[in-house]
Amino acid sequence: MAMRMLSQLARVELLTPCLEESVDFFVNILGLTAVERDDRTAFLRCWGDSFHHSVQLTQSAAAGLGCLGWRADGPDGLSEAVARLEAAGVGEGWVTKNVGYGPAYRYRGPGGHLQEIFWEVERWQPSALESSALPNRPQRRVTRGCGLRQLDHVTLATPGNPLDVAQWYRDTLGYRFMEYTVFDDRDECFFAMVSTNEKAHDLGLVKDTSGMSARIHHVAFWLDEPALVYQTAELLVEAGHQIEFGPGRHGMGEEVYLYVRDPGGMRIEFMSGGRRNYEPDWPTIKWKPSQGSVDIYRNATPPSSIIDSFPPANERLKNPWDPREIR
Repeated sequence: MAMRMLSQLARVELLTPCLEESVDFFVNILGLTAVERDDRTAFLRCWGDSFHHSVQLTQSAAAGLGCLGWRADGPDGLSEAVARLEAAGVGEGWVTKNVGYGPAYRYRGPGGHLQEIFWEVERWQPSALESSALPNRPQRRVTRGCGLRQLDHVTLATPGNPLDVAQWYRDTLGYRFMEYTVFDDRDECFFAMVSTNEKAHDLGLVKDTSGMSARIHHVAFWLDEPALVYQTAELLVEAGHQIEFGPGRHGMGEEVYLYVRDPGGMRIEFMSGGRRNYEPDWPTIKWKPSQGSVDIYRNATPPSSIIDSFPPANERLKNPWDPREIR
């Protein structure tokens, strides 16, 4: 059996052109807690995240991805991952001055995205008012805004074939290649999902034909129950935010989903439900949109905006989930 090197998605740095507005949205609408900040960066966490922070917002010219952080499965997993990344020629070396976690090895995946792997972490220590009566929780439930429980996954836009990129993550870093979808009219992959654990995915890979690199499609957060996704949709509408897509239920992964944009333009997914998979020899599943890959009920066509990734491209790309645009 292959060695497990990574345990989970631990943090994501998101770039925003309007830091104050994005912080306000994440804290007061999404329900995250601001941990530390300065005039250029803010560190935030969901109430169910165990570590110092899970989201870093950084002021930038446009929405995008700064760095994606993965926690290793242990010191041995970190050492093995570093050796493999160096052998693949994609390593950028160690970064030691980090907020909330220890030494991290940085590298770039096939799409040019900056990522890092680390083992040492600073666990969240709640104040007396934040402490939960349940000893297995890092803090009590936050009821402010949407009250998101935890960071779930990130989907990256990749210039290469998502099928090949998914296989790279599997063969280089031990991800499980769970599912992918091809066009209805041709056997060409445009979306794939890989996972470091029992989730359907904690890394999605969507085809990017913009000619740009290192773009991000969306970041996703977990809610305890599917009903909370629908409640979140109502809360967002009442707060004056436009729903981009959903609520609905994906066929791939089987989660209930909802998409909205933050003030800086970044796409946020809210999700719950779905299935867990513990099979070490799980055969990768192939889908087509007509089978319900994006929506299990097969009656929801995502808007053209759903193909947007960040930083934005000069022209809007064709929507692979819309049968009117696939040719």
